[in-house]
Amino acid sequence: MQFKPKILLIYTGGTIGMMKDFETGALKNFNFSKLLESIPELKQLECSIETISFQNPIDSSNMDPENWIKIASIIETNYSIFDGFVVLHGSDTMSYSASALSFMLENLLKPVIFTGSQLPIGDLRTDAKENLITAIQIASLQKNGKPEIGEVGLYFEYKLFRGNRTTKINAEHFNAFSSPNYPVLAESGVQLKMYPDLFMPKSREKKLKIHKQMDNQVGIIKMFPGISETVLSAMLSIPQLRGIVLETFGSGNAPTEVWFIELIKRAIKNGMQIVNVTQCSGGSVRMGHYETSTLLKEIGVISGKDITTEAAITKLMYLLGQNVPDADFKNIFETSLRGELS
Repeated sequence: MQFKPKILLIYTGGTIGMMKDFETGALKNFNFSKLLESIPELKQLECSIETISFQNPIDSSNMDPENWIKIASIIETNYSIFDGFVVLHGSDTMSYSASALSFMLENLLKPVIFTGSQLPIGDLRTDAKENLITAIQIASLQKNGKPEIGEVGLYFEYKLFRGNRTTKINAEHFNAFSSPNYPVLAESGVQLKMYPDLFMPKSREKKLKIHKQMDNQVGIIKMFPGISETVLSAMLSIPQLRGIVLETFGSGNAPTEVWFIELIKRAIKNGMQIVNVTQCSGGSVRMGHYETSTLLKEIGVISGKDITTEAAITKLMYLLGQNVPDADFKNIFETSLRGELS
């Protein structure tokens, strides 16, 4: 009997899981237990598919660390049973969730592929079927009897990306995601073209480790010309705030006014972790390259290098949740843990 990889489809909510009620025209949640009946093309895939759904599917705007833990726990419970996992998720916060799960799932040897759609699965022009079918196909790929991919990916509109390298760039087009600083892992055309040299290396000596502590006492501050001392001081004075992602200009540049540097310096001295990421859609922070970033480097601001904001904020939550000592925090953050930065 031919071996068939087993894939677990995890439905969290989102547009992909909606069907139009032909009587009322309203969108309603799709019954995933009848998946094969509704999408007979899935029977042509050389894998067996089982489904599990959040008891109360959510819009991805309501995604939070508790729901990330729920996804991670489902994977943990079923990890030894299935060869791959496909997470159906709303597109709005998918990059955040894919980034978070990449940090929460340490020593991953199996694929966890996020996908979704811009149109509901029952829509005539939907992108849901292609995204779903190819995501499952990718999750079921085997090499020498083992899953070919061992990382968290995001598949959308003919491209497989590393999950923690993605950002949503478009609310209307089917090509909704981009990976500005890392190449695609696979492309779907007439042939499914894989780029294995770009995959995360797998360590088969280590077992999967699930991290469920995520500290969300963090924030994102986007720099803009004219940001005032009053506004920045208020943000940095929020009680219990432990970390900030500072979205700066260009390659990591920020104002050099004394008040600005002193506020950042005082926050760091008081134990706050401040990460510098570029607000540009692509490129990298290079602190010290210009005078306007040299002072940030000198006072201990963490370089986010070419990390996305989505990966930076979830990595911050992850490392704070692990209670990494202050003395080690900067060095660990600036080190690639799951291929999230170069």
